[in-house]
Amino acid sequence: MEKQTCNVCQQGTYKAETGDGPCLPCPPFSQGPDYGLTECRCNAGYFRAPTDPKNMSCTQPPSAPVNLTVSFVDQSTVILSWLPPESQGGRIDTVYRIRCDACSLGLVQYNPSTETFNETRVTISGLNAVTTYRFQIFAENGVSHMAMRPAEFADIVVTTEASVASSITNIRVTSVKSTEISIAWDAPNDDEDLVETYEVRWFKRNDIDYSNNSLLTSDLSATITGLQQRTEYGVQVRAKTQRGWGAYSPVIFKTTGQVLNTAYIGDEEGLRLQLVAGGIVAVVVILVAVIVLTVVFLRSRSNDECNKKQPSDCDTLEYRNGEVHHSLDNPPIVATHTNVTTPLFTGISASRTYIDPHTYEDPNQAVREFAREIDASCITIEAIIGGGEFGDVCRGKLKMNGVDIDVAIKTLKAGSLEKSRNDFLTEASIMGQFEHPNVIFLQGVVTKSNPVMIITEYMENGSLDTFLRANDGKFQVIQLTGMLRGIASGMQYLSEMNYVHRDLAARNVLVNSQLVCKIADFGLSREIESATEGAYTTRGGKIPVRWTAPEAIAFRKFTSASDVWSMGIVCWEVMSYGERPYWNWSNQDVIKSIEKGYRLPAPMDCPEAIYQLMLDCWQKERTHRPTFQSIVKTLDKLIRVPDTLRKIAQNRTNNPLSADAPDLTNFSCVEEWLNSIKMARYLENFHAGGITTMDAVINLTVKELTELGITLVGHQKKIMNSVQSMRAQIRVNGSEGFLV
Repeated sequence: MEKQTCNVCQQGTYKAETGDGPCLPCPPFSQGPDYGLTECRCNAGYFRAPTDPKNMSCTQPPSAPVNLTVSFVDQSTVILSWLPPESQGGRIDTVYRIRCDACSLGLVQYNPSTETFNETRVTISGLNAVTTYRFQIFAENGVSHMAMRPAEFADIVVTTEASVASSITNIRVTSVKSTEISIAWDAPNDDEDLVETYEVRWFKRNDIDYSNNSLLTSDLSATITGLQQRTEYGVQVRAKTQRGWGAYSPVIFKTTGQVLNTAYIGDEEGLRLQLVAGGIVAVVVILVAVIVLTVVFLRSRSNDECNKKQPSDCDTLEYRNGEVHHSLDNPPIVATHTNVTTPLFTGISASRTYIDPHTYEDPNQAVREFAREIDASCITIEAIIGGGEFGDVCRGKLKMNGVDIDVAIKTLKAGSLEKSRNDFLTEASIMGQFEHPNVIFLQGVVTKSNPVMIITEYMENGSLDTFLRANDGKFQVIQLTGMLRGIASGMQYLSEMNYVHRDLAARNVLVNSQLVCKIADFGLSREIESATEGAYTTRGGKIPVRWTAPEAIAFRKFTSASDVWSMGIVCWEVMSYGERPYWNWSNQDVIKSIEKGYRLPAPMDCPEAIYQLMLDCWQKERTHRPTFQSIVKTLDKLIRVPDTLRKIAQNRTNNPLSADAPDLTNFSCVEEWLNSIKMARYLENFHAGGITTMDAVINLTVKELTELGITLVGHQKKIMNSVQSMRAQIRVNGSEGFLV
């Protein structure tokens, strides 16, 4: 200012705004070849979006999504999932876009329904049966539109399954209200097809947009809520059996009612209603007061009597898994809740026992006791990483003592019913009682503002099954054994707490960046509704058949021993890198085969010791199965002496497939067999390699598959598992060759 001169910014620097601030060096991936620049120019292939600050590095469009897979497919619906791009281009605003060349406009619906979305999963419904579709998943960010090349994408070809005739009959309306319609229907008459679930969908007359208007139920009735008054709706029902979804039933139409406006009630009648209501309230208040006084008097007298006796004379009651147990050793510690008296276990000790939140009349009281309330202002949601039964699952930050820590955030979607809110918070009440390095840790809950949230530690690698499928063949056996040891340790802790998980599976185990596995998903107090995971309906709800012990399926007898059976299935999932247990068998075939003594064969390259542990977990008599403590000790020994993992198990079973088990040899040609295991894409490879008969298929080896051009490890496993099962059946039947 003294010399009244202006110094121009030199090359390699810039200054974005007028003022006496210094010239700044160019950000990464940019350059300043001239003097006096207000911003640096991005290098070739790098870009700066109009909304990006001038001091931000230049960035690139993302690479293509990776590991695009089909997680579910039936006659009209496909679910695709993938992992984020390996390169995000230096940005954090990656979104996805889907393209389907053969999809009919206006008939096919997408969920998420927006043109671009953050989730790495999309559901496509309204497709035609037995039709091949090609889906492209594009990855884009804030500078993709500036690049002179198309966005990177991953693509996959999917063929929908054949449709099944509708089996729903006698649909009838049982109740109509202003915003509700209740319907009922008859069960299918076909005894061969066991119904897994029903889907009810509805729509306004002359409006075919029912993409979000549907519900799933295992009952023969349903109530549709949230409808508009005096509006005509069409309703249809379809059933899901082991053969897939059936067609929708014929539409029935019904008009909702209308709520009377209280403004039209006469003054005299309104006064009479107010007087009656006031009288009822007064009577209720008096009754409550009398009851409270009586309870206080009796409790005081009871306490006086107990104080005069020896401690052993006053039994206490403990709630364990919803059952009442007498105890003569522990003095009662009682807390009075709203309208309920529930025993409390204060402090943490080795003998701490799990308390079922369902024993509380008020779920909010259980949450207050077992979970910490977090102020919503301490939570920052960064991205949606998935969806749950109740709402979105997000990644975010929790500010604690001035430090931001990574967390996972489960949110309760707006407009949820009170039952959904209670079920949602019940899971938090369960998690809040556990503290173990192999059990997911609950940071706290947000219940005093919307949305209601459950905050847990963040597990970078997501669910174990998806993580293993994405990293097929990349780990050493001792690493996989270490994962199993962590899972078993977490389950030992839960069993010692007298907690039965009931849904132990690789999908319910989470993995962090250090490959530490932690037990998650403590929500089986609610019904399992995921048809893709193979739920089998029995009285009292649904159970995941492929992971469940036979006594739990037959008699709903869930114990730590039934969790041990599930642990054996998890061992098989881990050693097969996320393969689906029992492959594409129906639930009924799984149940029949297990009852006859069939057990899953050893996965490829599975150590003999690990497979023997699986067979021990699958003992029919639950008392013969090992405890979780024993499983942890066994895995510890294997890890300490790695040579014990060198011997590879042969694909064998104690009792090979029985006559009542699925007949895997009843195929007339190679094409029919490949279709049955969803590997028809390799038919030309088989024909080109001279594998044209089922006799040749029986003698296949992994080396021959590689020579045929089938190099994906997961596909090799799927094909060889089917071949080995066929060999087992042939040995049992005593056949010299293939049986047609």
